[in-house]
Amino acid sequence: MPRLDLSASSVSLTRAICDIPSVSDDETTLADAIFEAVSALPHLEVFRDGDTIVARTDLGRPQRVAIAGHIDTVPINANVPTRDIEIDGEPYLWGRGTVDMKAGVAVQLKLAAELAEPRVDLTWMWYDHEEVEADRNGLGRLSRDRPDLFAADFAILGEPSNGQVEGGCNGTMRAVVRTHGIRAHSARAWVGENAIHRAAPILMRLSEYRPREVTVDGLAYREGLNAVAIRGGIAGNVIPDLCEIEVNYRFAPSRSAEAAAAHLRDVFAGFEVEITDAAEGARPGLDAPLAQEFLAAVGAEPRPKYGWTDVARFSSLGVPAVNYGPGDPQLAHHDEERVPLAQIDAVERGLRAWLTAR
Repeated sequence: MPRLDLSASSVSLTRAICDIPSVSDDETTLADAIFEAVSALPHLEVFRDGDTIVARTDLGRPQRVAIAGHIDTVPINANVPTRDIEIDGEPYLWGRGTVDMKAGVAVQLKLAAELAEPRVDLTWMWYDHEEVEADRNGLGRLSRDRPDLFAADFAILGEPSNGQVEGGCNGTMRAVVRTHGIRAHSARAWVGENAIHRAAPILMRLSEYRPREVTVDGLAYREGLNAVAIRGGIAGNVIPDLCEIEVNYRFAPSRSAEAAAAHLRDVFAGFEVEITDAAEGARPGLDAPLAQEFLAAVGAEPRPKYGWTDVARFSSLGVPAVNYGPGDPQLAHHDEERVPLAQIDAVERGLRAWLTAR
């Protein structure tokens, strides 16, 4: 089993954990290495739920902060092992997981090992299955199995944010919009009714749709509604009787999933709409006192998070949460995934300064 040296630098730890493949469904080797490393730390109480590891202090501090990061990645595409590269004179670590989000996990492991007397009690969470269906998410499973471990006054998710603070997140919803027709031989098309042709107004509504920009607690969230798949057709000589257009709706955290579903039904009035997946967004949570202290300590300008992240799980439990981690989110899942070494160091310094200030 690979072993992790938590006395190494955050950059070295990033390299080490990126070189342990952990594509979703294959996280056990990395989870074993994390569990062994943190179990050796006397100041932490350690729990394991599948391939999710939780380690926490119990110092009797009046406040507790949860800091979480997922350990799985999307599939590797000839981008492991990692390698050091330079772009315009700036050093980077290149490879799968460097951005999403093993650099953030490495910073967390480094600080978990070294901060035996933080200013607040800490709950560290490293979890599996974030990159797949929501019902398999390790953090979601843990919230069902051990909701007591989520007790906190503030939470930080180490998702890539270019070393800035991204508050909350948009909600996300998928739906299928259907049209129906009547099958017929294409040589006698007038006998049938073409379901694909009937879908043209759906595509027109999508092309004419103008998404909102919504300000929530001082941050401007951009919404989006897009077709992401279309299915229809039986054979080359058959008029199709069914067409399905799958749409993805990203909605501001001021809107509930119920309201988002109602909006989709309004947009596609007159058509069959089936909601197939939904995840609530999360408000920024930046008005919490700990959040204000955190922003001041790391010197970051808060921004909105357009994508959905697990901050929403904390928010649903009444814990304000933000995203804060190294790496450009636009390079997440990219074959040229790479993180500036300076950002890894900067995020470590920011978290360390805040967690040790008195």
